[in-house]
Parts: sequence; structure tokens; C-alpha cells
Amino acid sequence: MQDLEIRGARVHNLKNIDAHIPRYSLTVFTGLSGSGKSSLAFDTIYAEGQRRYIETFSSYARGFLGGGMERPDVEQIDGLGPVISIEQKTTNRNPRSTVGTVTEIYDFFRLLYARAGEARSYLTGRPMVRYTEEQILELLLERYEGKRVLLLAPVVKQRKGHYKELFEQLRKKSYLTVRVDGELRELTYGMKLDRYKIHSVEVQTDKLTISAKNKDRLLASLRLTLREGDGVMMVQELEHNTIAYYSRHLMDPETGLSYSEPAPHNFSFNSPNGACPRCKGMGEIRVIDPASIIPDPSKSIYQGGIIPLGKYKRNLVFAQIEALCERYELSLKTPIKSLPEDLLTEILEGSSEPITLADERMPELKGIPLSYDGLGAYLMSQVEEVESSRESERWMSQFTKGEVCPECHGGRLNQEALHYYIGDKNLGEVGMMELTQLTAWIDEVVTQLSESQRQIATEVLKEIRTRLSFLLDVGLGYLSMNRVSSTLSGGESQRIRLATQIGTQLVEVLYILDEPSIGLHQRDNLRLIHSLQKLRDLGNTVIVVEHDKDMMLEADHIIDMGPRAGRLGGEVVFMGSPADMMKTETLTARYLRGEEEVDVEQHKPISAEKLLLKGARGNNLKGIDVSFPLGNLICVAGVSGSGKSTLINDTLYPILSQRLYGSLQEPLAYDSIEGLELVDKVVAVDQAPIGRTPRSNPATYTGVFTDIRNLFVGLPESKMRGYKPGRFSFNVSGGRCETCSGNGYKTIAMNFLPDVYAPCEVCHGRRYNRETLEVRFKGKSIADVLDMTINAAVEFFAHVPPILKKLQVLQEVGLGYIKLGQSSTTLSGGESQRIKLASELSKRDTGRTVYILDEPTTGLHFEDIRVLLGILRRLVDRGNTVIVIEHNLDVLRSADYIIEIGPDGGRSGGELVFAGSPEELIKRKDSPTAPYLKEEMKSSKKAK
Repeated sequence: MQDLEIRGARVHNLKNIDAHIPRYSLTVFTGLSGSGKSSLAFDTIYAEGQRRYIETFSSYARGFLGGGMERPDVEQIDGLGPVISIEQKTTNRNPRSTVGTVTEIYDFFRLLYARAGEARSYLTGRPMVRYTEEQILELLLERYEGKRVLLLAPVVKQRKGHYKELFEQLRKKSYLTVRVDGELRELTYGMKLDRYKIHSVEVQTDKLTISAKNKDRLLASLRLTLREGDGVMMVQELEHNTIAYYSRHLMDPETGLSYSEPAPHNFSFNSPNGACPRCKGMGEIRVIDPASIIPDPSKSIYQGGIIPLGKYKRNLVFAQIEALCERYELSLKTPIKSLPEDLLTEILEGSSEPITLADERMPELKGIPLSYDGLGAYLMSQVEEVESSRESERWMSQFTKGEVCPECHGGRLNQEALHYYIGDKNLGEVGMMELTQLTAWIDEVVTQLSESQRQIATEVLKEIRTRLSFLLDVGLGYLSMNRVSSTLSGGESQRIRLATQIGTQLVEVLYILDEPSIGLHQRDNLRLIHSLQKLRDLGNTVIVVEHDKDMMLEADHIIDMGPRAGRLGGEVVFMGSPADMMKTETLTARYLRGEEEVDVEQHKPISAEKLLLKGARGNNLKGIDVSFPLGNLICVAGVSGSGKSTLINDTLYPILSQRLYGSLQEPLAYDSIEGLELVDKVVAVDQAPIGRTPRSNPATYTGVFTDIRNLFVGLPESKMRGYKPGRFSFNVSGGRCETCSGNGYKTIAMNFLPDVYAPCEVCHGRRYNRETLEVRFKGKSIADVLDMTINAAVEFFAHVPPILKKLQVLQEVGLGYIKLGQSSTTLSGGESQRIKLASELSKRDTGRTVYILDEPTTGLHFEDIRVLLGILRRLVDRGNTVIVIEHNLDVLRSADYIIEIGPDGGRSGGELVFAGSPEELIKRKDSPTAPYLKEEMKSSKKAK
């Protein structure tokens, strides 16, 4: 097969480049953030692969896909086969999508339990049994020899409905007797039952003395009985009036409880056949949270103490609550804290007795007994009346909290499905086990299976083991099958897809991965590299956009983009083997050799002032006490799944955000926090896009565009024409080009071909109308300014302090190469994060701000990390606190204070392994991070 050859790629900042990628190789694309790595990997190679695939569809089919895909700006790509992209994005927000369903492991378990599971009665716990007709015959002869019995076929079991027609049908079949609710009755013409009551009805098919002599009659009768009873029959022994059940289906002989024939869909929480009816297969229910509804019990209901109701109004719900209070000789003006607990429970959950409004509050309802279902039911009814589901969910979420479903206990399945066992576990319990535990349990349970179970289960367990091993290889052993996909980080989601792809055993595929090492501790990095090599060795080509040193050195082929970023990048500065690259003078090669390194400035002394979080026990945290010294650069480290994000993103940040801004996000469980008075601001800086539309750009996000527009408004030409700031916005009518609505281009629908984006024929891509562009500052229009790079704009606005200050900050964070008006959709994650940091740096701070960054080195080259650390150090030098969740060893050794959570992931994590300086950490024997950090610090000293 031909190697992959790219000729004349010009997407985004790519400068008409050529690239060669050997087939069946592990190729790493590296280079500075914004140098063109993703433009080449995803926007050129992957985009062309997708386009060619979609063009194989008929024009009719392509119509359903919204047309085709835009052709990337590239001269030629040869040797391109099927392409699969495995990106960081967690796109599936469906709460029904889990690790088990995404990897298909859960589907194999459903098959396993349906075919090899042992059914047990949920009434008695006894094994369920099923019999053949011959077995039932033998049992009857053995148990009832010489005894007089009735053979009964259940035809109605505990339901309401019409019975007259049923009895007529039975009479037509010449049956004479039925047993109704345990009482034998003669079938008569016109016989019927109360249709609004629950009944059980069995038809008597025979009455005989059981003996071997009448074996033929007994066999014929039991066959008839099983046919009428749909596989179930009852035997009533007349002397002692005892009842026994027999069935061709699974049944509890003691109680008569029967199960439907097991099938895989009966074990799916996404199917009505298997889902828990209480939580609809979610494993969790929403319940009213009294603390959110009544945050200040010192207030009365009249004063608005019940937040969703507000202050007193003359309506039905207030009238009902007032009537409830009067039963206890209290009023709505009584402080809520003085209300008896029984009354408060009735207000929230409803009253078992009807409420009568005795006075003139609601004259039309006076004297009428009214049911009161409680505040919870009232709130839900209000939600249903709100048109926007998103709006109603947001409103309702303020007053509810999630609780484990009391019926399935988080297992997601119904009672019947949860009473099938393999070994000592039902499928709900298996779904909640960590994957490492699950692997060990499978090895153990195989020895406990019966011979028939083993024959059925062998192939299924083999498939499950294979898929589990791939997940363990990419460092995800701490996850469970029931973990919801939307709660996974981008790195976890990507590695799951990687493991799934390895499991598919596809060959001749080109895989493109975007930084698979995200969120992965150094300890697990080698296993990830081996997984990628395994994918390659199956007969595939693997391209990885990556900055990890180990990944580069283990690659077969490297393409280094540069030499810088933005318009100064977009070129291939090196292409070849890692060994050859080490001999070159590229920026990446110098960092790999240790000639360049991320400078570690002098550490600040650990501050005496601190935030002290006590008893953090959310998710897997084990009630730990953690100290955060203020005014320091703090790194939170630990293996994947150890509890870092739980501690910072799900506990500390919501606490600070709630106390400082009244945020609705509830922190996970903790006991107390000390030192809040020392903090007056909290900022979370992530790598999410700065905007979701092409209209968002660095100028609008940082606010400098407002200053630029005000500058243009103040020009003599604008004053003469009476222009206001809106005139210079491309988002509102007035100054923008109305032909393209300020987009700068027009979208031309081509039906069965891809949409074409053509520059607007009126404004020629400049976004504004002719009159607006006639206003100029130093010879430049507003469109010219948006087309400037940050570096050029710094020189242009050198004498305009408000604008210059914000632009200089963007320049200082290493973004001088991007344009002021560059669309947010073309910015990388690292660029977006640095724009957010620049926006914060340009604001006035009090020196008492806590900045939280989750893996800020994602997508960053060694040189970018050096710039990032400089920014973080500036924030700390101004007295602020910076908390960084990170695995990168350069960042860890630059920290003033390291908090390590671990020692492992999942159940084996959640403990405070270490807290102190990097120099103290490398002396620890019990730290998974220490040996790697020690080696990094040692090699750094050698390089110096």
C-alpha cells in the first residue's frame, strides 16, 4: 500500500506545505500551540477522508446529511484510506450513555445474564425453577400418589378488567368450574365480577385421584392445563387444601411468582423491559431539597421564607398551607424554625387528610375538601407549565438534589432483572464495580460456574475480558461500567474510544488522535504508548497530535510544525525519525536534548495564610483535610481517577463560588472550610472555546473592541455623522454590511454538494458597509484594525493607553501572532485559555483572588508552557493564589506547594498522599509521582 502524501496544504495558516507519512507507522505531529498541527491533522487529512467517504453515498442519501462536506484547501492527497478521528471532546451528554454501553461491554454482560444467569425469587430468595411436561408428570406421581387433586390453570392474575367475556369463552370450551379469589364457583350464564376490583381467576381443568394407573389421563390433563395457563398450572390437594405451582417457565414453586423468559433486552436499563420503574433506568431520582427551598428558617412563610413560592399571594397553594398551619394553631407569619416537624413534613410532602378552606380566602372553594399533595408536587406542576424545558430544568434544579434510587439502589434495573445472579453478583452490582475489580471477579467466578453455565459463558467472557484489558491498558481501571459518559473528562473519553477501536480489530485504517495523554499520570503513559503501538501493529496507521516527550521518542516518525505560531508558523520544520530529529536545531529538538528548558523561578515561601478544607468526602475522597496556602502556586497531582477534580472542581470551586457569588452549583460533601474571609474572588480558567460562533473573537472577548469602537466614535468624522458605538459593531444593524449580516461571507446552498462559503460581493469580506469604512483612524478603518495581528496592533495603538494595556497583555501571554478579529472557532484550546488568562490579567485585582486551572498544559509545547508559567507566576507575585490540576513535570517542579491525591485511582484513591514543596516530595517513598519528578529534577540539573 502507498504511503500517505500531502501536497500543497493551505488550510488556516498552513503555507502550501507538503508532508509524507509512512503507512503502518506511529507518527507524532508536534510544534508550538497555533503552529498548524491540528490544521494539518484534522482540518486537512481527516476532513478530506470524511469528504471522500460521504461522496460515496448517493446524492439522495447525502441530502439527508445536509449536503456534503467542504473540500479542504489542499492540492492533492494520495494514499488516503478510511479515517477515524479520536478527539478529546465529550460530545455525548445523554445520561443513559455509560462506559459500559459505549464500549459494548455492558451488552455482552446482558447476553451473559440472559443465557447463563441463575434466577432467584425476589420474594423468597430461592432459585426459580422450570419444568418439562415429563418432569411435572413425575413430580405429581411422586408427590400426590393416591391423593385427590384439582388441576387449575391461571387465566387472570391480580388485575382489573372485564370478566363476563372471559367466563363466556370458558363456558363455550365446556369448563364447569372456576376458582375466583381462592373460592370454587360454578360457571353460570351471565356470570361476572366487579371490574373495579383486583381478582385472580383459575379454571378447573380436571379433578382426579393421582395414580400410575391413570398416567395417560393425568398427562393429557396437565398438557391441557399448561396450555390454558400459558405454561403455568396449579395443583390443589383437596384433603389438606394445599396449593403448589408448576411451570414450563421460571417460577418460584413456593409462591407462584413467575418470571418472563430472559432475553438481553430484559437486562437493559434503556429498555422498558429492564429499567427500574421508579428511576426509569437512571439509578438516581430527583428529590426536593428542603435546605434550598428554605435557606433562612428565621423568616416566615408570609415573608417569603419558602423561596419558590415567594412572598404571600392570594392563591390556592398559600390558602392550603395556611389551613394546614391553622390545624396546629399557627399562622403563615410564624417563623419557619418554630413550625413543628410534622407540619413542615406535611407542607413539603403533602397531607394524608383533605384540607377544607373554612373562611373567605377562596370563596368559590369554601367548604370543599381539597387534596394537598405537597410543595414537591406543586413545583413539578409549575415546571410542566413552563414552555422552555431548559428553563424549567434550570429553575427546578435550584430546589432539588439527586439521590440514589431507593428501589434499585443505583443498579438501574427492575426487581426481576436484579434477581438473576452469576456467582454472588447481580448485573446491577457488576455495573457498579470498578473495572479492575470486575476483571478480578470474572477470573474468580469462572471457577464457580456449573458445567452448563461454563459452556454458555466461555465465549462471552472471552470478549468481555479482551475489552476490559484494553481499558486497563489505557489507564482507566478506576472507572465503572455505570459511569455516565457526560461525567468523563476529554482525556478519559478519548482513551475509551481508543480502547474501543483496538477492540474492533480493524485494519488498514488511518487513526488520528488529539493528545491522548491528557489527564494521564506519567506512570500510565508507557501503557498508553504500547496501546497505540498495538493499534499500529494490527495493520493501521496512527497519527498523534502530541507534546509528550516519551510519545515523541517512541514514535516511528515525527512532523514538527513551526517555526513559531500563527502567521509565523504553518511550515514543516522537520520530518523524519526521532533519532534524526535529535540532531537538528529545531525548538522542539533543543527542548528534547535539554538545551532549552522551562525555567523554574525561585519558589515563594509557603504562606501562613491558608484555606483549610476539612472532611472532603465527595465521590472517592475519604474525608480528607487539605490545606491551600494563599499567595502561592499550588499544584494538585495524582494518578488518573485519584480524586483531583473531585477535590478542586467539584468541592473547593463550588464552595468559593457559592459563598462569593451565590452560585447554584452545590459542592460535594465536606465538613467545613476555614479562611474564606481571606479570599474575595475566584476565577476558573479552562480551555473551552471563548465563543461558540464565528462572530466571537479575541477583541470582543477581552473587551478591547469596546475601547476601539469608542475611539472611532470619538473621531471628528464620526461626530459629524452622528455615529454611536453600535455603528462600529458587525453584530447589529446600522454599520454592518446587511447583505452578509456582518459575517463577511455568504453561504451558498448547493443542494447535494457541499455548501460554498463565498466572500460577500458587497463588502468583500470586510463586514461593514461603505459609510462605516469611510471613518478612519491613522488611515485605518475598523475592518483594517480587526485584520491586524496583536503585535501590529500594539504598535498602532501605542499612544492610546486603555487599548494598549489590554493588547500588551495578549502579547505577553504569547498571542502576538493571532489577529484581533480572528474567529473563535479557529483558535486552539491553548490559545483560548491564554486569551482568558490575558482577560483576567488586564483586570484590576485585589491580590486576594484564587485562580483555578485544570490541566492548562493541554495542547501546549514546551515553549508555550514556559510562557504559561511566567503568566501564572505574575499572578502569584501580585498576591493571588493559583491552583493547577496537572501531571506535567515542568509545572510540578515549578510549584511552590504540591498536593498529591492517591495513591491510586477509584476506590484505591481519595487519600492525601502528600502536601509540601517539590523538594520534599521527591524524598517520599509512598508517592507515585515522586520517582518521575525526581528524575526530571535530576536531568534538569545535569542540563544546567
